[in-house]
Amino acid sequence: MAITLVNPSGLPEIDVYRQVSIATGSKLVFVAGQVAWDSDGVTVGEGDLSAQVEQCYLNIATALAGVGASFADVAKLTVHVVDWTPDKMPLLLEGISRAAAKLGETPLAPATLLGVAALDVPEHLVEIEATAIID
Repeated sequence: MAITLVNPSGLPEIDVYRQVSIATGSKLVFVAGQVAWDSDGVTVGEGDLSAQVEQCYLNIATALAGVGASFADVAKLTVHVVDWTPDKMPLLLEGISRAAAKLGETPLAPATLLGVAALDVPEHLVEIEATAIID
């Protein structure tokens, strides 16, 4: 495994991610922003942030598996949420939790959460991109 996740002393511990990832692998993997499309390009969970977050994480897992990687290899996630407000955090966490249960692993890589005005398709509420490191 090319990624070690840590919470250095002096920084707050966040339950849903680690503050720092240390990469030792030799290949960078950039996963394009994933939205809540199924394999047929149909939006999953229209109007349901949790369902869309879950689908985004499942899509990232599929992309990673396609190149021999998993969430254990993810160094950084960037999450874009339409019309973000802090009261949406439980919905975001629920989607991550549901995806983690299906995947059998909890994505803990450092993450940046950004509120955006809109995404490519009006039905999309979230888009998540990943950077991974593999040997």
